[in-house]
Amino acid sequence: MLPENINFEEGIVIPVDKPYGWTSSDVVRKVRVMLRWIGYRKIKVGHAGTLDPLATGLLLICIGKATKLADSLQAEEKEYIADIELGATTPSYDMEHGIDQRYPYKHITKDAVVEALKSITGEIEQMPPVYSAKQISGKRAYEYAREGLEVELKRANVTIYDTELLEYALPDERVRIRCSKGTYIRSFARDLGEALGSGGYLTGLIRTASGKYNTDECYKLEDLEKYFFAKKNNSSQI
Repeated sequence: MLPENINFEEGIVIPVDKPYGWTSSDVVRKVRVMLRWIGYRKIKVGHAGTLDPLATGLLLICIGKATKLADSLQAEEKEYIADIELGATTPSYDMEHGIDQRYPYKHITKDAVVEALKSITGEIEQMPPVYSAKQISGKRAYEYAREGLEVELKRANVTIYDTELLEYALPDERVRIRCSKGTYIRSFARDLGEALGSGGYLTGLIRTASGKYNTDECYKLEDLEKYFFAKKNNSSQI
């Protein structure tokens, strides 16, 4: 649990286990509400590195003066555990949208997956998903996509430092990925499918580390809620 005597204005970074289905902004709003319980009405709260709603795991919440650290924290390398289904694609490269095309996949061997992972490791050019938060002329890419408008996305230079095939159960694979800031694991899933002469999309994602932080240090929202509720009750009894 968090220490009792924290000056939140002076700043603290709290590693939170983001729940499935929540946006990163949802978590920020929840923490802001809990801070109001104990008298912090106008305190700054932000996060360092967006997680998609369908992803879980480590989300760094920056409070008070620690919000100034958000950019440097976001720039740190990250680690993910990705579940990828081969033999199909979706418009969003994950399960937000249904399958739009199926491909052969029974030709894919475990050795082939390992070799394909090697081929997309290192410094690569990656195409962001159409359904992403990339800014284009003041709007998010997903806003154009949801309006049925086509936009031109530019490839971005990212680094895949390391990959490891954790589970092979065709068509499903589980992969550990260590990568740079700005890497879309959804795009990685698509690229893996293409490298194997098939399709691929993300079926599950956990961020397990970001810089010096990892999931072993994460607080669940319900535990933070208990902490702030107890502090609220203690202060009201004084």
